[in-house]
Amino acid sequence: MTTVDGTRPRVGVFGLLGSGNLGNDGSLEAVLGYLARARPGAAVDALCGGPEAVTARYGIPATRLHWYRGEYRTASRAGAVAAKGVGKLVDVFRTAAWVRRHDVVIVPGMGVLEATLPLRPWGFPYSLFLLCAAGRLTGARVALVGVGAAPIGNRATRTLVRWSARLAAYRSYRDAPSREAIRAMGVDTSRDEVHPDLAFSLPTPPAGDPPGTPGLVCVGVMDFHGGDDDRARAGEIHRRYLDGTTRFVRTLVEEGRPVRLLTGDRVDAPVVAAILDAVDSPLVTVAEVTSLAGLMRETAAADTVVATRYHNLICALRTGTPTLALSYAAKSDALMSLMGLGAYCHPAREIDAARLLEQFRELEKDSAQLRRTLAERNEDAARRLGRQFAALTAALFPATDHDHAVPEAP
Repeated sequence: MTTVDGTRPRVGVFGLLGSGNLGNDGSLEAVLGYLARARPGAAVDALCGGPEAVTARYGIPATRLHWYRGEYRTASRAGAVAAKGVGKLVDVFRTAAWVRRHDVVIVPGMGVLEATLPLRPWGFPYSLFLLCAAGRLTGARVALVGVGAAPIGNRATRTLVRWSARLAAYRSYRDAPSREAIRAMGVDTSRDEVHPDLAFSLPTPPAGDPPGTPGLVCVGVMDFHGGDDDRARAGEIHRRYLDGTTRFVRTLVEEGRPVRLLTGDRVDAPVVAAILDAVDSPLVTVAEVTSLAGLMRETAAADTVVATRYHNLICALRTGTPTLALSYAAKSDALMSLMGLGAYCHPAREIDAARLLEQFRELEKDSAQLRRTLAERNEDAARRLGRQFAALTAALFPATDHDHAVPEAP
């Protein structure tokens, strides 16, 4: 595909990519796969949190999202506070200069319109607003593709999110509650579509690769302290979550079940260490993965999965493995319902180890039927994502005399 002036399209991707969160990088991988199929001639680069990692893994040029390198460290000294403030001003011009070099900028999935985890308005919400405003001013089409959203209590964060959504040229969501949350903020969502999460377009490992360990349970853990509105009791929430998860793992081990601990972000490492210290057993091992593909190989080899992080759940469901969600936000409940496992959710904020074990045993008892259900739901997700990519092509890359239709594939 070429643009109207005969040049190949210039496409940017934007977000907290390459920063250690496997779900974010999986969404990027899905969009890069789509671009390779639909617009193989496009010039693609990134403005992201971890440019070195993105370039090394995906082979595309990448620019650091923030001018100030200490953006995500707490600024306590006067010099650091001043540098962070200067950085916010510099980023206005850096972002605008980057955006104007593109025809299209894609924000690939991720929970960019939510605050279900602790978030400051002058962090990523501010960066996203700069992006969308720059797109509107320069004529670059900014697309929020398959993103997550949720009600936001903080007024400043909510304002930035609302205006980011309004200024974007294209929006689609990974679930219906996300679209409803943005509509409730005062954004017209009548043309916005809902599709499964982009990660459902990623390939799954071949059957039997790797071979499964009999009785294996994958437990996906998270450095969970509640959401943005839970800051006052973050420590209490974390202790309860860790205690409940540890009790669950210990009970499985006492029954002779092998347990494989999964993470989805580098910040989860202390939780893994705490569980290993509390449950000192060779039956507990840790998966060392660096991608959603790696997570899928782990979940595919398990009998069952119990997980917290959203994209841990997606990997398990995508591979057809019966899964129980330690749910910390509406997105987890919506995902489990979409895949036919809505009955297998347990609140991450208030883990009851006894009830969790009951649900786990129910999950295992219904395992065969749940695997059939997941196979059907995965086929439907693939079809719906095919329509998502076709709609995205029509919205962002309108046909020209030089263009021909390109089949979309999930």
